[in-house]
Amino acid sequence: MSKQIVSTDKAPGAVGPYSQAVIANGMVFTSGQIGLVPGTKDFAGDDLETQTRQVLANLQAVLEAAGSGLDRVVKTMVFLADMNDFAAFNPIYAEAFDAARPARSTVQAAALPLGALVEIEAIALVD
Repeated sequence: MSKQIVSTDKAPGAVGPYSQAVIANGMVFTSGQIGLVPGTKDFAGDDLETQTRQVLANLQAVLEAAGSGLDRVVKTMVFLADMNDFAAFNPIYAEAFDAARPARSTVQAAALPLGALVEIEAIALVD
């Protein structure tokens, strides 16, 4: 089995020693995406809704670079800085995945990279 590293400038670069995603055995495994605007070190906004939309756009860009997309996601892991944001997060997440909703886990994290409010990683099918 081989693995292929995925990289795109349409999503923020890694903030540590890891890849944006890795393809292995017909699946793409993304690293967690936060709400940074690609090409900057700036968050799209200071609120959960704005950051969530940017996270999903970043995730989509990484998945597309891997030959996949949000409609091919089978599992996500969501990290919230505050579980009280769960109700505000859900409708935005539901919009992004529409009827093709993957399995999901959601946890509160004590701290997220760079002070992010939300982080999402995904596993998806690749052609």
